[in-house]
This record gives sequence, structure tokens and C-alpha cells, in this order.
Amino acid sequence: MQPPVSFAERLAGSEAFGALFREGMALVEEAAAYLDGSGRDDAKSLPRPEALAYAAESMRLTTRLMQIASWLLLQRAVNQGEITRVQAASDKHKVRLSQQELASNPEIFSHLPEKLRDLAIHSLRLQARVIHLDQLIYGASVAPQRTTEPSPVEAQLQKLRNAFATGM
Repeated sequence: MQPPVSFAERLAGSEAFGALFREGMALVEEAAAYLDGSGRDDAKSLPRPEALAYAAESMRLTTRLMQIASWLLLQRAVNQGEITRVQAASDKHKVRLSQQELASNPEIFSHLPEKLRDLAIHSLRLQARVIHLDQLIYGASVAPQRTTEPSPVEAQLQKLRNAFATGM
């Protein structure tokens, strides 16, 4: 008797994965073009609190998209037979997906440039889909790591926010 076919593994090798891959890579390119182009001008015109939020959101967006892109490229390598699924799940290759929320509170986020907000929201949705697929393929034993303490960059940004809030 043959082992059952894994729906998740079939999905990872399907045209649905191809569409997810194209969407993820297109979002990476779109975000890079914005952040390196008109996003710079957008950031320069923001008041200080929003400029700090813009910096935090753009860093978080970049990190989120690099995790997504790394995972998508790893799955494509599996689909093309370059590595096995077991190798992809190993510590050597495994992409550590972490559930990243927005860096800003909703009020400040709503004052950021529309393009940055759209990219951030799109990346969060894509991240949720990738994490879900990762859990289906590799199981709950590799559940996403939730960031429980602020990153060193976030800690520095918070110090800057506090300094500017007190008028230093």
C-alpha cells in the first residue's frame, strides 16, 4: 500500500504555488522600487513622528519580504528537485518565518504614505498565506516564531521616539 499523498506537498508543487511565487517576487520588486524611488521623497516630506514610523515600517516590510522571498525560493528549489523536502526542513536550509505585525500604532500608520501602507498590508496577507502553507507542509513542530521582544532596531527607534517626544 502506498503512503497517502500530502495535499500540502501537492499544493506546493502546483500552479497555485507558481502564482504565489510570482506574487511574492513581484511584491519584493514593487517594494524595492518604491523604497528606493518615490518612497524616499515621501519620507522626506513627513513630520518627525511619521518619519520615524516610516523608517520602522520600511525596515519591517523589508525583513518580512526577505523572509517570504527566501521561503518561496527554497520551496521552488524543492519543486525543481534541487533539494529534498527533508533537506528544506533541516536547520541548515530552513527559513525561520516569524509573524511580524505592523511596527506602528494604527493612528500613526494611517498618516504614512498610501503606497507604503498598501505594501505593508499586502505583505502581511502574503506572510499569513506563506506561514499557513509552511505549517501544512512541515507541520506544527515548526510553528512560526512570534517576536516577543522588540528587535534591537525597534529598541533604538523607541529611544529616538522618546527623545523627540520629550523635546531633547
